This record gives sequence, C-alpha cells and structure tokens, in this order.
Amino acid sequence: MSMTNDDIAGMLFTQLRELSDRDEVTRLCDRYVFHLDRDRYDDSWLGTVFTDDAQLSFPFGEYHGLSGIAEFQEMTRRVERTHHISANHVIELEGDSARVRAQLTAVHVPRAAAPSEHFGIGGHYHADLVRGEQGWRIRKFVFELAWQSGHAPGIEEAA
Repeated sequence: MSMTNDDIAGMLFTQLRELSDRDEVTRLCDRYVFHLDRDRYDDSWLGTVFTDDAQLSFPFGEYHGLSGIAEFQEMTRRVERTHHISANHVIELEGDSARVRAQLTAVHVPRAAAPSEHFGIGGHYHADLVRGEQGWRIRKFVFELAWQSGHAPGIEEAA
C-alpha cells in the first residue's frame, strides 16, 4: 500500500512539530540557565520560563510559585558571579506536556576579584513542562546533587 500525498504531508507535519517542540524545550532550558547567570538582579524574566504555580526543588530547599522562585533568586545574589551549564537534554513529549532530564553544572564565585576562590555543584535535573498560550514553561524542576566542591557561603551544605 502506497502513501498518499496527504499521508506524507501529515507525517512530515508531525515530525516537524516534534522537532520544533524539542528545539523550543531545549531553548527554554538554555534560557533558564542563561537568566540565572545574567539576570540575577532582575526577576522580570521568571514568568517567561516558569508557570505561575511552578515548583523548584533543590537539596537545600523548595520554592513554590513565582514569588518563591524570586526568593531563590535572592539567595543566589550572595555570590557575585555564577556560571551554569545545562546539557544532554533527554526530552519526552506528549501533546502539550514534556518531561526533560538533563545534566547541570554550576560554578559560584563569591568575590569577582578572586575568581579562583569558587565552589561548584553538578548533578541531574528533571523538569515537567507545559505548553500554554505563551509557549513552553517549566512547571516543576527537581535538581539532584551528584557532587559538590568548595564551600557555599550562606547556603547549608547539601550533602
């Protein structure tokens, strides 16, 4: 049985939609870590990355809603510089929902004048995302610590 042009067009549309969704989800994860580093003193971006009822979970605390995430942002301001990398995104799509598993590495520099004095963390995260009128947003983000080096000033030890 041969495929009709309509069958081929439908298949191509489905494949294009999946590729587009994967790209948008990956770019959202990238935007999140970019904002963590570049916009730590400006919370206006939070609604472009998270749903209003989003939940963040880290070994050192949980944060709920955009106001809770803003509290997390406030905590990150205890250091002068940060450098986050999100990589190896494994994305599962199901309609307007997605689940991402990825690796995250973060370096924190308490004093910009002494960048060699820093601490780092690395681990994995999984995130649940939803697509709404404004595009994809993170609804739930859970970070699982794999390693830590140095001491995090003002943050309880995660181990």
